[in-house]
Amino acid sequence: MSAITEPVPAEAKRLWTYDELVATGPESSQLMELWDGELIMSPTPRPKHQTLVLNFARELRDHVHDKNLGRVFISPLDVVLSARRVVQPDVFFIAHGNPAYSEEGIRGVPDLVLEVISPGSWRRDRIEKRELYEQFKVKEFWLIDPETSGIDVLSLQGHAFQTMVSITGDVVAPSTLLPGFSVRFGQLLA
Repeated sequence: MSAITEPVPAEAKRLWTYDELVATGPESSQLMELWDGELIMSPTPRPKHQTLVLNFARELRDHVHDKNLGRVFISPLDVVLSARRVVQPDVFFIAHGNPAYSEEGIRGVPDLVLEVISPGSWRRDRIEKRELYEQFKVKEFWLIDPETSGIDVLSLQGHAFQTMVSITGDVVAPSTLLPGFSVRFGQLLA
């Protein structure tokens, strides 16, 4: 007669708060986010991704600076939405007067967020982060898809995002939050 073996329980995942994570180690340039306390690490982006991020950030920064509207940041920089929800958007804008910004870090909700979709991050960026940013009431959410040359601009209308622009190719995508700010996909690859 063979012995009956008990199933081995799965090892519980370590769930973190942002403050616990910060207390455990030094600053890092690694792309890390907290999703309901679970630490999510991502590989570094590809060159085309970074080109899109940097050129979008430059265009946005120039617009924001010229009009003295606030501050523009790029990843990696933690955006602490709650104790167990921390993201590192590719690019984000915080308007003057938004209490999310301090010299100590970003604790609160940016006004505008951009995510460039990477291979393997389509669901996370297009669905999960959209829902998260909608839940926390980000005013405008931009998605750029390098594979389709697409740009989507979503604006918070009440409690839900509405797609204001969904284009592919080299068509102008304007902001509804920042009048006069617009980009084209081709311009971001230049």
